[in-house]
Amino acid sequence: MQLKNDRYLRALCKEPVDRTPIWMMRQAGRYLPEYRATRAQAGDFMSLCKNPELACEVTMQPLRRYPMDAAILFSDILTIPDAMGLGLYFGAGEGPKFERPIRDFMEVVNLPIPDPEQELRYVMDAVRTIRRELNGEVPLIGFSGSPWTLATYMVEGGSSKTFSIIKKMMYSEPEVLHMLLDKLAQSVILYLNAQIAAGAQSVMIFDTWGGVLTPRDYKEYSLSYMQQIVDGLTREADGRKVPVTLFTKNGGLWLEQIAATGCDGVGLDWTMDIGQARARIGDKVALQGNMDPNILLGTPERIRQEVQTILDGYGQGTGHVFNLGHGITPDVDPERVSVFVEAVQSFSPTYHMNTDD
Repeated sequence: MQLKNDRYLRALCKEPVDRTPIWMMRQAGRYLPEYRATRAQAGDFMSLCKNPELACEVTMQPLRRYPMDAAILFSDILTIPDAMGLGLYFGAGEGPKFERPIRDFMEVVNLPIPDPEQELRYVMDAVRTIRRELNGEVPLIGFSGSPWTLATYMVEGGSSKTFSIIKKMMYSEPEVLHMLLDKLAQSVILYLNAQIAAGAQSVMIFDTWGGVLTPRDYKEYSLSYMQQIVDGLTREADGRKVPVTLFTKNGGLWLEQIAATGCDGVGLDWTMDIGQARARIGDKVALQGNMDPNILLGTPERIRQEVQTILDGYGQGTGHVFNLGHGITPDVDPERVSVFVEAVQSFSPTYHMNTDD
C-alpha cells in the first residue's frame, strides 16, 4: 500500500521534505482523556498493552486529534522481560516491578529468549491491526528498550535512583551482566525484526538509562549491544528502507559514537543544543528532538517561541524529525499539543525551501 505521508521516513533518510515532520514520544498516553477512558475499559496498563484492538485504538487516538507525521506502536519497553517470565506487575501509583528479578549466573543461564510470534504475539497482532487501521495515512514506528535499559529493570527489580544492584553486578561480575545483555540483544533483534515483518516501517531503540553510565561503561555495556542490534536488523521492507533511530537519554557526550553504529537517526534529549549536535553528527545521521516536554506546560506563545528556537538551531535542510526530548507528561493540556504541532507545521516549511540536500 502506498504511503500518503512519508515525510517522517524521508527525513530519517535525509531526503528532501516540504516541512519538518513531527511526532511525540508517548503521544498515545495519559494526557488524553480518551486514552484514560480506554485504559479504564481495559482494566489496567498491561491488559491494555496485551489487547491488540485496544492497543490499536490508543495508537490511533492522537492521530485523530493532531496531524502527526507518524504513529508509534502502543506498547511498553518491558514486554521482553515479561515474556522471559520475570512476573511484571505495576503497583498502584508506582512504576513497574518484577516478582523474580535476575541476580545471579544461573538465573541468566535459565532465561529464555522469547519467540516474538509466540510469547509476544499480542505485540505483533497489534502491529498488524494498527497497519490495517492506518490505511497508509502515516508510517508506523515499532520500538524496544535497549539491552542495558531492560537489564536495569530486570536486575534492580523495578525502577531505581542509584542503580546500585546492577552496577554492583557490572563491577564485580561483569561476565554475568554481559551474558544477560547478549541474551537481551538477541531477543531485541528477533522482536524488532518480527515487528518489521508484521508492518512496522521504522524502529526505535529507547536507551532510557544509558546516561547513568561512565563513558567507558556506556560504550561497553550499552552502546556495543545497540550496535549488535543495528547490525542484526532488517533494513528494508515493502521495497523501501526501514530506518532505525537510537535514543540515549543524557547521551549528549556520546553522539559521535552513537552515530557511528550505522543507525539512521539519533534521538536528542533537551539538554543539548540541536545546532551543536548537527555540527557534530548531522552530516552522518538524521536528528530527532529535542524540546523539553515541560515547555508544553507553558503559554502558547512560549511554546511557539521554543519551536522557532529549535528550528533555527537546526537550520536549513532535511534530516530533522521534530519531537520532544522525552515523553509527554500526563499533566499537559491537549490544547497545548495543538499549539505545538501547528507551530512546527507553520514555521518549518521555510527551512526546506531551495534545498537539495
